[in-house]
Parts: sequence; structure tokens; C-alpha cells
Amino acid sequence: MKHSSTISLLSYLAKTYGVVLFVLLSIHASAQTRGTVTVSKDPRIDTLLAKRAELGNGPLSQNSGNGFRVQIFMGSNRTDAYNAQAKFNGLYPDIKTYMQYVEPNFKVKAGDFKTRLEASRLMEQLRKQFTSLIILPEKINLPKTDSDEK
Repeated sequence: MKHSSTISLLSYLAKTYGVVLFVLLSIHASAQTRGTVTVSKDPRIDTLLAKRAELGNGPLSQNSGNGFRVQIFMGSNRTDAYNAQAKFNGLYPDIKTYMQYVEPNFKVKAGDFKTRLEASRLMEQLRKQFTSLIILPEKINLPKTDSDEK
């Protein structure tokens, strides 16, 4: 009988101390005060962003919008992708090309056309040089206007 009363007493004490510990931890956790976070940024970051925009390569230097591009190559061989891009750049040096890797394929796209008709015209000119052409709706880079620079 003494053994069972000892177990009962230990069980009671464990439950009591467990509840007390839980209450104390809860009070401690709720007593935490909210602090302030100060973010410090290196001033050279702003200088670099301004310089990039000035050079015309940054996100602030170009407008973007919805438009179309002509995909001139899609395949898994990187060398073939670069060759297709070089071939296109030789034929049309004034039209910008974009290479994208979406596993497992490289995609080479050309142009920043506002309308599908403009992209179709280029696609017709390219039919003899490139075999797998497709027009894709994409975000395109729009040329800067005089009002953008003010």
C-alpha cells in the first residue's frame, strides 16, 4: 500500500510542478516587449543603382510592357543556341536577342514588338533561315522616350 501512495504522491507532484512550470513560462513569454528593428544600408548601393540607371542597363532605365517576341531556337545544346543567336545577330544587328535557359532547354528569342503583326513580319523574313519559329507573348523592353528622362 505504501508503494502505491508514493506513486500517487509523485504523480501529483509532477502534475503540479508541470502546471506551475507551464504558467511561469507562459507569463515569461507574454512579458516580452516588442523591440524596433533598424535596417542599415550601405550608401554605395544607391550609388550603384544610380550609375546603372545612368548607363541604361538598370531596371530604372527601361520601360517594360506586354508585347511579343519571336522564338528562333529551342533545344538542349548550348552551342547550338549560341550559334542561332550569332546567326540572327549577323542578319539583324539592330534587333535585340534574349537567351533563356529553362531546364532542359535553351531558348533564343528576338525582338521587342508591341503587336503580334510586327512579330509576324519578322517571322516571315526568318522562315528560310530558321526552322522552328513561334511568336510568344511576353514582357518586353520598351524604348525610352524623352518624357521618361524628365
